Amino acid sequence: MRTHTLIESPVGQLTAVADGGSLVGLYFEDHKGGPAADSLGTRTAEGFDEVRRQLGEYFAGRRAEFDLPLAPQGNAFQRKVWDLLAEIPYGETRSYGDLAGELGDPGLAQAVGAANARNPICVVVPCHRVIAADGSLRGYAGGLERKRYLLGLEEPAPEADARLF
Repeated sequence: MRTHTLIESPVGQLTAVADGGSLVGLYFEDHKGGPAADSLGTRTAEGFDEVRRQLGEYFAGRRAEFDLPLAPQGNAFQRKVWDLLAEIPYGETRSYGDLAGELGDPGLAQAVGAANARNPICVVVPCHRVIAADGSLRGYAGGLERKRYLLGLEEPAPEADARLF
């Protein structure tokens, strides 16, 4: 049975969606391409304690990896891309071309970008860690300000300190 709850965060309210005990969606309140409200299932706080706890730890800077049962819905290519996203270490970034290369075809960069944009589990499946080849920030379903915030949250301390001077 599909259920959802609302979770407050430093990047605004998040909607967590679960089905059969697995997280199937995590969306910003103004998520580009987000699901229709009638597809979220019943609203309840029950069953989301672990999601809420791990997100709280992440935003407090005490968690670098999530350990939640995930079941994102997408085609085979999208799931391959989302699996690669989940492998990008905390505090690091990859380009769309890097991920396309990992899939065996550097020409897939645009397709990787399209799959990245359809990631249904923001923050936990870290699509915010994907940037353009020139290092610039490009589209993000939650908006570029949120992407900047998340990347800044994960920035290694020495690099952040160096920017202060």
